[in-house]
Amino acid sequence: MERTVLTSTLMLGADAADIAKAAEILRAGGLVAFPTETVFGLGADATSDRAVAKIYAAKGRPAFNPLIAHVADRAAAERQGRFSAAAAALAAAFWPGPLTLVLPLAEGARVCALARAGLDSVALRVPSHPVAQRLLAAVGRPLAAPSANPSGRVSAVTAAHVREDFAGRIDAIIEGAVDVGVESTIIGCLTETPVLLRPGGVPREAIEAVLGARLEDVAPDAAIRAPGMLAAHYAPRARLRLNAARREPGEAGLDFGGHFTPGADVLDLSPRGDLVEAAAHLFAYLRRLDADHAAIAVAPIPDAGLGEAINDRLKRAAVR
Repeated sequence: MERTVLTSTLMLGADAADIAKAAEILRAGGLVAFPTETVFGLGADATSDRAVAKIYAAKGRPAFNPLIAHVADRAAAERQGRFSAAAAALAAAFWPGPLTLVLPLAEGARVCALARAGLDSVALRVPSHPVAQRLLAAVGRPLAAPSANPSGRVSAVTAAHVREDFAGRIDAIIEGAVDVGVESTIIGCLTETPVLLRPGGVPREAIEAVLGARLEDVAPDAAIRAPGMLAAHYAPRARLRLNAARREPGEAGLDFGGHFTPGADVLDLSPRGDLVEAAAHLFAYLRRLDADHAAIAVAPIPDAGLGEAINDRLKRAAVR
């Protein structure tokens, strides 16, 4: 496609020439936002402290919060992290896909200390999105890629969202569509017992079916070992009121299953009560309501399946 420049940020397509251009920027230490099946990621060379520092600077992200390193396949992941039997089973079942594994650092691993927030562990994911796959193959090294939004704010699920937040502040944005709409599930595999560090695109029930055991929850006061563990995260500027039975005067509505009376200031994540559809709409609808309203009432959402991930994001977004 013909490339256009938006305030010094290149807008790229997904053809071979544009993917090659994006890979060139990344290998040179630049920042490129790209679509994954979950949300848009803000990518940098995960082997370079200097490149990763640009992510922290662009996002305004606390340096103690580690980043996920995206890799092309299981073999690439094994060069960065050490797999237990449980981790290997989860990788076989859900990679490529919306699952991140936090593993002990492998000897000779190249993911830099800054991307790991100085920890002796590494968060790894093999994305399934074809654009992300082609980009990783072209770059030939791990990519640190947190969600492409300012730290703590609502994640980006379209290239337009990324432009709103980062135009002129990053080198390029690759166009594309996401499918899942919430970030990856993160499982800590640092001991014999896997721990759910963050619910996400792979439901708890599916992971427990593979493990053949109940998944442990992370302790509320646990040290930060992975992205998305901060109490306040994914936050719109508007005040959120969760599990609302009805809307109060002045509140917009983030609905689910037709709970609220329809109106111009109500967006329904899924009128038919489909949690997969709701997850796909979550961040886009939050952004739309946040643009015009100071307060948002959120309808009750079931906590099963992807509902656990949706409610996790909403609870963190409501923290003030």
